[in-house]
Amino acid sequence: MPNQLIAGNWKMNGLAASIAELDSLIAAPPPAGELLLCPPFTLVSAFAQKARGTHVKIGGQDCHARAHGAHTGDVSAEMLADLGASHVIVGHSERRADHGETDAIVQAKAVAALRAGLVAIVCVGETLAQRDAGQTLDIVARQLKGSLPVNASPENVVVAYEPVWAIGTGRTPTVEQVAEVHASIAAAVGNGTVILYGGSVKPDNAAELLSVPNVHGALVGGASLKAKDFLAIARAREQCVA
Repeated sequence: MPNQLIAGNWKMNGLAASIAELDSLIAAPPPAGELLLCPPFTLVSAFAQKARGTHVKIGGQDCHARAHGAHTGDVSAEMLADLGASHVIVGHSERRADHGETDAIVQAKAVAALRAGLVAIVCVGETLAQRDAGQTLDIVARQLKGSLPVNASPENVVVAYEPVWAIGTGRTPTVEQVAEVHASIAAAVGNGTVILYGGSVKPDNAAELLSVPNVHGALVGGASLKAKDFLAIARAREQCVA
């Protein structure tokens, strides 16, 4: 079975004082599997320094495809690695929707992550209209084909399935729907690749979602902002694999 991973995506949240939440994660007994926090760029350096040598890993939420150059406001994968990051999220639905990122752009960023020695967390998922039209598996398959690097492996790539309509809405797909999509992803990428579920994961639904076959962890949004909630999700994962 692939390694277990609970990843927190803080999105555009967190100030310097938020390091207290990281302190709480570090002080708590390590959960089973890996624990990853992806704070905004402004906090990656401080978080990585604080987490060095602990059971908590730090990642970025995005990166540019180029290693350097005239790209005002962007951050390269090499810069994240230089700060001590181990992972980077690419292709999150909010980046795809708000910044017009195509599968090709996501793939280029994933390639950059691998080039810098980072693990790329490649996000895929359908909108509500696509789900209602019965296109979910086709959409996810197309995104996987277009977004994954040709040299993707279980060691350098994690796939996160995030139904767009479930992100931040409080709505979640049924266990059967999650199982169907994760089975299709596992068939496409191989059984050794870590596949996360993302979309309104909370302490009260984590155990059910994390017990689904081919769900190897979670990509957590709002619930990762508080160490107590994030750890509760990690403990739920721990109970599922006990």
